[in-house]
Amino acid sequence: MFKKFAGKITLGRNSKNLKKVVLMVTAAFVVMTYCTIPAFAAAGFMTNAVNTLKIVVGAIGAGLAVWGIVNLLEGYGNDNAGAKSQGIKQLMAGGGTIILSQTLVPLLSGVFS
Repeated sequence: MFKKFAGKITLGRNSKNLKKVVLMVTAAFVVMTYCTIPAFAAAGFMTNAVNTLKIVVGAIGAGLAVWGIVNLLEGYGNDNAGAKSQGIKQLMAGGGTIILSQTLVPLLSGVFS
């Protein structure tokens, strides 16, 4: 996946495939988590829904962060300032989304009680 050329690490053609894999894995994880909500509806629905939402938002943030890392490496490999900028923005947005999923989403359980 990585090629070493003249002291630089570059991503090959697989970077587009890697982005597609990250997108598909994140989407599959979100769908699988969403499908488990009815299984927990009998007891403590709100607690289970908040936990599920926390996992889903965290998974989306992780996918965004990984996508940002791929763009960042691609930008460094091709010496492209635009790709580096986009990659660092996606990485920071993914990290922020993960932090929100761990701090803000659990507060939703107190809204309906």
